[in-house]
Amino acid sequence: MKIENQLISKYNVAVPRYTSYPTVPVWKDGISVEKWKEVFVLQFQLHREEGISLYIHLPFCESLCTYCGCNKKITTNHSVEEDYMQTILKEWNIYTELMQDPPIIRELHLGGGTPTFFSPSNLERLLKGILEKAVVHPEHEFSFEGHPNNTTYAHLETLYHLGFQRVSFGVQDNDPVVQRIINRIQPVENVRAVTEAARKIGYKSVNYDLIYGLPLQNKERMEKTIMQSVALRPDRIAFYSYAHVPWTSRGQRLFDETDLPSTEQKMELYQLAKQLFMENGYEDIGMDHFALPTDDLFIARNNGTLHRNFMGYTTQKTAILLGLGVSSISDVGIAFAQNDKTLHDYTAAVENNELPVRKGYFLSEEDIAFRKYILNISCQGKTNFNPAHLLLLEQYTFPILAELYTDGLVNYNREGLTVTKLGLHFIRNICSAFDLHLIRREGSNSEKLFSKAI
Repeated sequence: MKIENQLISKYNVAVPRYTSYPTVPVWKDGISVEKWKEVFVLQFQLHREEGISLYIHLPFCESLCTYCGCNKKITTNHSVEEDYMQTILKEWNIYTELMQDPPIIRELHLGGGTPTFFSPSNLERLLKGILEKAVVHPEHEFSFEGHPNNTTYAHLETLYHLGFQRVSFGVQDNDPVVQRIINRIQPVENVRAVTEAARKIGYKSVNYDLIYGLPLQNKERMEKTIMQSVALRPDRIAFYSYAHVPWTSRGQRLFDETDLPSTEQKMELYQLAKQLFMENGYEDIGMDHFALPTDDLFIARNNGTLHRNFMGYTTQKTAILLGLGVSSISDVGIAFAQNDKTLHDYTAAVENNELPVRKGYFLSEEDIAFRKYILNISCQGKTNFNPAHLLLLEQYTFPILAELYTDGLVNYNREGLTVTKLGLHFIRNICSAFDLHLIRREGSNSEKLFSKAI
């Protein structure tokens, strides 16, 4: 579907990605850890049988990618692996003591940083330490992020035998000129090699992370990267907009901002790539994600079982997402908690047998209701309205929906909303019509809180 540039320009505004609602800028520093424990235990007991999702943050990288906004620690000293693993296991032990009953793990993801910074044997020790205190759900989904340069056959094989069948490779861009300026040199041959190795071992899904809007990207370079990528037939592609936030990510100050594509050029890159994905058999899942029709993500999108959390889109819907490690985020449906962002403070808390929670949010009834609307729209492309919320909807949401309707992005009435085929390209914007915190804060500088939609 050809999207008019005028429409893209209009909706290219700073809006959240809605991996949570309320979004992180609304959360409070210094929340009560005791209250978090109480809510966590209550929710775990209510939802124990369906299982939990587990995210483990492994923050170490051997070199700095200048575009990266993740929480990371740059080092070539691999002796840090041992102490960090022990801290993770100690944090896990605090939670398992709270849960009392062994948790059922339905989903597990290793993120970073660079999880494959850790040796295969250390990853095996860490994961066995996690899994020995849990039950693995028969329909579990285990996945990890791998760097094409240092993900070895041993990494892939070790994790596969521990139950991992999904891997996401950080490709970003294949062009040598772009790679040099973002300090991430990885020949496309390395991407091909790890992809073929994963398939040989038996991984059922390979994802590529690609980024548009990076310095020195142009249409010719982008087209080559896309065509090289789709030729390798990854099952999924996450196509992220580069978020230039040098005020929070100091590494982004290392290149000249004049090297960044203009807004118009960035839109052209987005349009070009989306067209190439569709021409090569990929389906638009929404929110930057594309998948082949054979992939579980597309199947879940079609049958209405798609879910979204801090790990992005997932086929596993759990009421509890527990994050372990520095800066990790946990979500129990009615509350969020984020760990200390520095290794020193995170480690000190855990060593003192305390949960390292330092930031979070306890949801109100209004938050819970509007969170459900946002999840329904982002995952199913539709939602029904509760009559009890009509006054709020009429005051805050319907005026925005009226304009979205005029532009052909939604159909709605007092009973509910359906996203149109065109509207699927603007899911973040549609969700923002239900973000009461954002709407009430209108007039503040959201440019420095969220990345632009495109």
